Amino acid sequence: MNRDMNPRDLALQVLNNLDRYPGHPAYSLERAAQGDIRGSDRDRAFAVHLVQGVLRWRLRLDWIVQQTLQFPFKNIRPDVLNVLRLAVYQVFFMDRVPDSAAVNEAVKQVKRIAATHVVRSVNGILRQVCREKGNLSFPNRSPEQIRHLSVRHSYPAWLVRKWVREMGEADAERLLIAGNRIPHLVVRTNTLKVDRPRLMVSLQKEGISATPTNFSPEGLTLVDMQGPVDRLSSFQSGLFQVQGEAAQICSHLLSPKPGESILDVCSGLGGKSTHMAQLMEDRGLIVAIDRNRQKLVKLGENSRRLGIHVVKPLAGDVERALPGLLKSSFDRIMVDGPCSALGVISRHPDVKWNREEKDLIRLGKLQERFLNRALPLLRAGGKLLYVACTLSKEENEKVVEGFLQKNRRVRLVHLRHHAPVWVQELVDEAGFMKSLPHVHGMDGFFGALFEKRD
Repeated sequence: MNRDMNPRDLALQVLNNLDRYPGHPAYSLERAAQGDIRGSDRDRAFAVHLVQGVLRWRLRLDWIVQQTLQFPFKNIRPDVLNVLRLAVYQVFFMDRVPDSAAVNEAVKQVKRIAATHVVRSVNGILRQVCREKGNLSFPNRSPEQIRHLSVRHSYPAWLVRKWVREMGEADAERLLIAGNRIPHLVVRTNTLKVDRPRLMVSLQKEGISATPTNFSPEGLTLVDMQGPVDRLSSFQSGLFQVQGEAAQICSHLLSPKPGESILDVCSGLGGKSTHMAQLMEDRGLIVAIDRNRQKLVKLGENSRRLGIHVVKPLAGDVERALPGLLKSSFDRIMVDGPCSALGVISRHPDVKWNREEKDLIRLGKLQERFLNRALPLLRAGGKLLYVACTLSKEENEKVVEGFLQKNRRVRLVHLRHHAPVWVQELVDEAGFMKSLPHVHGMDGFFGALFEKRD
């Protein structure tokens, strides 16, 4: 990458890459920013903000552009459209950026990728957007309820329609609003090395203000975090791990004990594996299986930094080879399989545009297969926790229903009778853990606990 690439150019490059190769925006940004960006941390933070902002508000930005066009919206080239989105985002959502700067920088970008008539068109569109900035309107709510909510809050119509149908318009809109909030960074105290009050003191010495999370006893919200978290000496010393509050709650639902053997299916970077190791006082065994070897390498690095020894990474395809990879049985199993991630849209706004309604049924069936693969490895009397960071019944309640129907030796454990007292507020009448972004101020997660009968 050109070392003189400015933040707007970097953001444009990432958005174009995501159009060509849909994936995780942070990962794509990391790949695009392997060289030094002019301005260092500040410029990189600006680029991240632009990318996340465009992904978060893409549909509304497109609506604004469409109001100025004298030709079909579909005729705009994807790379030129991303230039327009970046500029419109700055005009409407970044008060510190003068409108003239947003327009001028966009024109410079288009000059490098398109013909002169396209440059003139982009300049005209953006100048009209600036002139009409105070007159923005959305589709009328009364005859076009779904379209209004979709454009106003920038979500695909199918998802808005689903949430309105399932929870009513008022709660659905609150959920849409919550998903568009820029989330604070939440970390988990490494209780093997420090308690939460002492970690707060350590962070304060590094200029970081931290407040305890509402539910998780190890969680801290970092309020004024600037720059990469891994540069903090408290991070490098293994005093904490970055992990959302809802994800922290999951390990407490499974409640692993010192000396037990645990299987973490689809462990990823190992946030839950390392948390369970803390709860087990680093005594016992945790086999963390995932097919992504790069994630397992990162898991190993995190374990060493945190001073954890019981987590053993294992590369393998859970769906195809799980019973063949492992011959022993486990006391407890965590299954956190691939899901639609509709509960973490605030942190991953690209999820809005990378999912279709048909994906929910497909992913639900995949998760049920993962549960069925893991069950033979659970000892009689052992517990299995199914978790998903989504708000989709197809991937939550219906997965539980299908799993129970196929496995008569499994019973559902009501979490009111098993989970810690501080979790009770998150447990519904059916015994599931549900955290809701618009109600509890954290990621949307679902948790169901099973026990294998003797």
